[in-house]
Amino acid sequence: MNVKRTFGTILTILGIIGLIYTGIGIIQHDANFTTLTVVGIIAIIFFLTGISLVRTTKDEA
Repeated sequence: MNVKRTFGTILTILGIIGLIYTGIGIIQHDANFTTLTVVGIIAIIFFLTGISLVRTTKDEA
């Protein structure tokens, strides 16, 4: 089991959830702008880091 690939997948999923939350908040004008900005930035960081981990980790059987 490759821990880096699993962790990358978890980070990617968390990033997607954060981006969806931010998008819904922007569309519905529910949350504070500062909160949505912070959540959006953190979600982008999680998403890009997760994708990078999954892409650069080699499969070892």
